[in-house]
Amino acid sequence: MKNLVVSAAIASKLHKKHHVSINEVEQCFVNRVGNLLYDTRAKTKTIPPTLWFIALTNNNRKLKVVYIQKGLQLILKTAYEPNEIELDIYEHFGNAL
Repeated sequence: MKNLVVSAAIASKLHKKHHVSINEVEQCFVNRVGNLLYDTRAKTKTIPPTLWFIALTNNNRKLKVVYIQKGLQLILKTAYEPNEIELDIYEHFGNAL
C-alpha cells in the first residue's frame, strides 16, 4: 500500500514484540469488514483521532490495526492479535466478526 506509513521503530516493534509483518497489516486493510472505531481513551487521544479495526490476514489471523489518517496517509501506530475485550468491543460496535 503506497499510502501506509510505517516508521522503522514501529516496524521493529511489530516484528519483535507482536510477530506481525507489514504485509499482514496491509492484508488487514484490504480484508476489513465493518466500521472503523475511534480510540477515545484520554491517554491515547491524538489529533487527528486514532482509528482502529480488527480484520483477518489472508491466513485467517485476527489483528487489531491502530493508525492515524492524515489526508491520504495511513500512519500505523501498532498492530497485534486482539484480546477478548477488544474482540467483544469490535463485534458490538464495529458491526463485524
